[in-house]
Amino acid sequence: MSGSDLVVIVLASGLGALIKGVTGMGYPIVAVPLISLAMGVEDAVVVVALPNLAANVYLCWEAREASRESRDLDRLLVFGVVGAVVGTILLVNVPEPPLQVALAITVVVFVVLSLRHAELRISPATSHRWSPAAGLLAGLSQGAVGASGPVVATWLHGYRLSPKAYVFSVTSIFAVTGFAQIVVLVSQGAFTADRLLGALLAALPVAAMIPLGVRLRGRLGGPAFERAVLAALLLSATSLLLDLLT
Repeated sequence: MSGSDLVVIVLASGLGALIKGVTGMGYPIVAVPLISLAMGVEDAVVVVALPNLAANVYLCWEAREASRESRDLDRLLVFGVVGAVVGTILLVNVPEPPLQVALAITVVVFVVLSLRHAELRISPATSHRWSPAAGLLAGLSQGAVGASGPVVATWLHGYRLSPKAYVFSVTSIFAVTGFAQIVVLVSQGAFTADRLLGALLAALPVAAMIPLGVRLRGRLGGPAFERAVLAALLLSATSLLLDLLT
């Protein structure tokens, strides 16, 4: 792992962690594409996995008082674990280019859906019926490309939860599916010495920026900030596809 790789890890992790501290999501979907430009998708997913789990546990605990407002978490979590195991096995056994394309598409879909802001509302009966499918898809996305945010965010957006309940719900799902992903990665021998070093370095800006993002939540959540975040995500997806073609 070169010095430039380490710099990319630190900068990408800092940016992603700040966004995650504000919104409850965004760390892997920002950090993985940027890190993968220097190291490859599998390396990026493995490096980000441990600090991302720590960030999710912290944010879930910080928003725990809103846990009673959550919905369908048990079903989402159970099926999310199943999907994360299957997706992680795919990550370490399939060629990298399809994963790069999948990751770029994931980011673009998230940006498009965020810009549209469809005013849908999912009823309790509908969410209960379809939550296993949503959890499975979220887990698959987490395991295979290291980012379940687009699936989870889109699904839970329709629940119309309070901001704190939303953060609690998304980080709960991220934490559980992320833990399942890490277990599989360990069993596959994915955590090499270089990747563990990268994870350790990534954890430093995460530890610094997550609390800052939490303090900024509510101050920098306006339309201008959201558009800047979406622009950064779209840029990362574009860069990933250009890297694939060169």
